[in-house]
Amino acid sequence: MNVGRAKEITESADSIKVTYEGTPVIIQHVDEQTKMARIYSRTEPDLERDVPVLNLIEE
Repeated sequence: MNVGRAKEITESADSIKVTYEGTPVIIQHVDEQTKMARIYSRTEPDLERDVPVLNLIEE
């Protein structure tokens, strides 16, 4: 995924399916400078982490 699309998903009112390493996730924030996204798992919302935007997959 690219940074622009990740930001669109973050700002969207629609529920768009995104996965990271096969796990459904929510994108919380996108940093355009570092091209990293703050995500959390739908099943483990307390486990937040920063991952490369390129590793996110829109379903």
